[in-house]
Amino acid sequence: MTQKLWWITGGGSGIGRAIARSVAADGHKVVISGRRLQALEETASASSNILVQQADVTDAAALAALVAEIEARHGPIDVAILNAAQYQPMDLADFDARRFGDMVNTNLLGVANCLDPLLKRMAARRAGQIAVIASVAGYRGLPKAAAYGPSKAALINMVEALKPSADATGIKLQLINPGFVETPMTEGNAFPMPFLIKDDEAVRRIRRGLESPRFEIAFPWTFVLLLKLGRMLPAGLYFAITRRMTGE
Repeated sequence: MTQKLWWITGGGSGIGRAIARSVAADGHKVVISGRRLQALEETASASSNILVQQADVTDAAALAALVAEIEARHGPIDVAILNAAQYQPMDLADFDARRFGDMVNTNLLGVANCLDPLLKRMAARRAGQIAVIASVAGYRGLPKAAAYGPSKAALINMVEALKPSADATGIKLQLINPGFVETPMTEGNAFPMPFLIKDDEAVRRIRRGLESPRFEIAFPWTFVLLLKLGRMLPAGLYFAITRRMTGE
């Protein structure tokens, strides 16, 4: 097996932590980044193959410097998993423009800040793999996701728009759309989470998808299919279903 250099944002918890530990256990070198140094160090305690670089994805200049530093120290980044995100439930009663902006800055602009230096460097060497973690919440508006959902919908659109030119430049660009996964991000949800899966199962499906030629890695399939069908429903029928979900 050829050792690769991975960079994973949001590596201090949840899916990012689980992917980092899985990849490191297979002998790959992994650089994880995030804002919380203690959480990153807890992830890295599992393996000497995991290296820590504290960074905030909302700081574009710092991200460009970080990518340059990683490649100067360790060589070209082979695989980047852009996973850093935040989630806060938001509906009409608790709609707040500041919190909305915070989520967009992290979930959308944070990914763009990572893509900027990565795409330039990978295009120059005509090699590299990037996977952006969005969400099935980006397929169509869901209750309690008035800020999170739009940020993920924009990610889906952005990655789809970049895919043809990435292919032409030798960059493998993929989109990961998970459903509900047992992580610190979802543990505070006070509503039923259909088809909830463990983080190790999510990692298994993600890694299998990364090794395939597929563009979209989405799971669990039953939930994905239901939500994709929901995109084709007339608005009146769709809102009747979502009102039943919220009990309104």
